[in-house]
Amino acid sequence: MTEFGRERPVNTTRLWSGGLATAVVAALVIFAGALVFRGVFDVPVLAPEEAGNLGDASTVAYALMAAVAALLATALMHLLLLSAPKAGTFFGWIVGLATAIAAVAPFSQGDETASQGGTAVINLVTGVVIITLLRSVGRTSTLNRRRPGAPTTAQSMQAAQTPGATVSPIGETPPRPREDQEHVVPAHPEEPALKHEGILPSVSQEEYHRTQVRAQDQDAEEEQARVEQIREERARQDPRTL
Repeated sequence: MTEFGRERPVNTTRLWSGGLATAVVAALVIFAGALVFRGVFDVPVLAPEEAGNLGDASTVAYALMAAVAALLATALMHLLLLSAPKAGTFFGWIVGLATAIAAVAPFSQGDETASQGGTAVINLVTGVVIITLLRSVGRTSTLNRRRPGAPTTAQSMQAAQTPGATVSPIGETPPRPREDQEHVVPAHPEEPALKHEGILPSVSQEEYHRTQVRAQDQDAEEEQARVEQIREERARQDPRTL
């Protein structure tokens, strides 16, 4: 686990692309610092005093060293993201201490105090730029393996604090809410089919069938009585029909 995510792999292409861009920026910081101190403050830094405002070949070599330092810092960030917990914290301490050493180192040489101070400032600014950029690159170069729809760590903790809540393991899809589930009406064999539609009263199936048969018998008796009545009327009108 890293501070940038939970068991997330590293996007190597994005990380090293950002590292190369950081190396270019670090080299440009060296040239910009040399131009400011030599051209504006007239302080000879990173090259002899007779050199131009941008220095000479030694200034170019110093800029290449800064670029190499940025690439080494990128490799360190890659290693920490793959193996170390709190990768950003460890990276900040390691490169920060290296920057402090680079800022103090010029004062151990026998140059003028102004030149020593200018070189120390350039080294300090270069180190801060490398740390800032690579920490940002490290955050954007990690991939989240959490599936869409799965709860985040914060959501899981919030659900755990809710009384009666069910927390799903990380990586599993949470169950559907109860209102989304289909409503299944249990079957009751004893109840008539028409009871649910409001046509029949609340009676048992056996009583329903007896009532239905009784109604059919009554209809048959009424029909037979009607037929007998029609025959009697015809017989009274025409006795020969008997």
